[in-house]
Amino acid sequence: MKLYCSTDMEGIAGVTSWEQVDARTPHPEYFVYRRYFTLEVAAAIEGARRAGVSDVLVNDSHGPMRNLLFDELPPDIRVIFGNRKPYSMVQGADASFGGAFFLGYHGAMGDANAVLCHTYTPSVIYDLHLNGVRCSEATINAALLGAQGVPLLMITGDRATVEGVQAQMPWVHGVIVKESIGHFSADSVSPAAARRAIADGAEYAVANAAKAKPFVLTTPIDMRVTVAKIEQADYVSMIPGFERSGPREVRFVDPDVRTVFKAFVATFRLGALA
Repeated sequence: MKLYCSTDMEGIAGVTSWEQVDARTPHPEYFVYRRYFTLEVAAAIEGARRAGVSDVLVNDSHGPMRNLLFDELPPDIRVIFGNRKPYSMVQGADASFGGAFFLGYHGAMGDANAVLCHTYTPSVIYDLHLNGVRCSEATINAALLGAQGVPLLMITGDRATVEGVQAQMPWVHGVIVKESIGHFSADSVSPAAARRAIADGAEYAVANAAKAKPFVLTTPIDMRVTVAKIEQADYVSMIPGFERSGPREVRFVDPDVRTVFKAFVATFRLGALA
């Protein structure tokens, strides 16, 4: 079985502040948590291999997407580094994969009790709905995987994040590494305990992969994005295929999930320029 791993940092054990995960203006804590991040990913791969996974592709999906310490990962895996990827957090995923892990994920913008919650670009994206369903990053990412027949097998992060995904995809195995107290605080397990739980969870998730199913949206897909500012809606509504559906809301409808996903990427990238 081939395994796809999309990796983020806000959901790893101990993280409660932007300084711990900001590679652009790095605080000393970033270098500590960069290593913890890498070791949680390595633990997931270790557990998956105990259950028979033979081939692993990891997509570094956080911030500038150049965070993982390559020499602390298994030597025979592949890693996608760098941003501006057309499919962003799920770049490189295709129908050849038997399942996927979302590691270190966080809640959607506006979620209560989810540490550092946001949806892709918090300065642009205020809310996201697909076919009327409010979405986190995990939702839209799983939908792109699901359109290719790839099920989400496991997610790791805080309780609000994990349970939010399981409410939409009950078959997903969750590993909770911290209990959110608020946006900037949490009751966390230790890094070592998180790695043990993630490895065991990964083994379980792969062993039970037959019970999982792809997350598939009905088509055509109606995407509505509420942006943070009026001027961002001004910009995005000029993209062919978009329409202005509210003062700060833009709408895009298409039967192809990949096209909708690219339209969403265009929304937060162009919106950031406003």
